[in-house]
Amino acid sequence: MTDSHAQGRCGWCGTDPLYVAYHDREWGVPERDARALWEKLVLDGFQAGLAWITILRKREGMRDAFDGFDPEIVARYDEADIQRLLGDARIIRSRAKIQAAINGARVWLKMRDEGEDFSDWLWSFVGGQPIQNDWSDYRQAPTQTAESVAMAKALKARGFNFCGPVIVYAFMQAVGMVNDHQTSCFRHGRLRAMAGHG
Repeated sequence: MTDSHAQGRCGWCGTDPLYVAYHDREWGVPERDARALWEKLVLDGFQAGLAWITILRKREGMRDAFDGFDPEIVARYDEADIQRLLGDARIIRSRAKIQAAINGARVWLKMRDEGEDFSDWLWSFVGGQPIQNDWSDYRQAPTQTAESVAMAKALKARGFNFCGPVIVYAFMQAVGMVNDHQTSCFRHGRLRAMAGHG
């Protein structure tokens, strides 16, 4: 753990190569693709009650099991698919979470078919631009904010599940709606610059 600060990284990623790569390449990078945002929301929902590293280790298997998280395909899953998934050791085998993913795909498609862009809708909760925070230590970041409470409420109203304010804030951090890299982390300044806040 000691060298994570020496290398100028957020302390939470430790030394696990998978976690470090996720921190260095993905976490906090603004994601604007509507399908990718839905996939991340599903994965964050599957994380409920578990450590994120557990999801990272299963992510490729989950992508395969869920047909690349293609909402068109997942929305058509039936009981046979649920049984197939419940028997797949590569994923988190929770019927409630699997059902939530299927249901979420249907909601996502409904929004798209009604002319609503999932990405634009989600980003509207932060005014379309990443919120830039300045924490000297990653532990100073909150677990939820007014924005995550509002987004969670709106997602639930649309019919999404496993998207409470804490899960939603973790999602917002991961997809770059907030820059919560600690200020000593080499990614903090890069992501600030990426957002035009050089």
